[in-house]
Amino acid sequence: MKALRLALDRLLGSVICVLMAGMVLNVLWQVFTRFVLGQPSSFTEELARCMMIWVGLLGSAYAAGKKSHLALDLLTARLQGTRRRTSEFIIHTCVLLFSFAVLVAGGGRLVYIQLSLGQQSAALQVKLGYVYLAVPLAGAFIVFYSVMALLDTVRGETPTGEQSSGLN
Repeated sequence: MKALRLALDRLLGSVICVLMAGMVLNVLWQVFTRFVLGQPSSFTEELARCMMIWVGLLGSAYAAGKKSHLALDLLTARLQGTRRRTSEFIIHTCVLLFSFAVLVAGGGRLVYIQLSLGQQSAALQVKLGYVYLAVPLAGAFIVFYSVMALLDTVRGETPTGEQSSGLN
């Protein structure tokens, strides 16, 4: 499972980097066409918005996987032993439930509705369901990372893989 987690980390990191590079090029093209050519490109603003949605949601999944979300560490930083593991267990369970209920189930319903309606973006002519697909996809990644974090907590492993002392 750790190999799967590392592979997912690499995949998400690579996709986020490609999306960020694409956003930079897209915005540079927008600035060039607007200020140098005097005729702004018609699709760049909408493309940047869609890419930002994907970067934000996939970035949150990546942060959850790296356990770098502030709330995950803030509550447990001063606790040790059983109290720390209990706190981590509760936090990861809440994140898991929220991610599954809101992001995966709710986001999946959103995508289904948008694809059923066939609503398209104005400039790109892309179905909005594909743009919103980032919501359940990121939710599924967060669910996976939360399950892995729960397993680490139950086994008594710290984020670095070291065993915790188990003392209060």
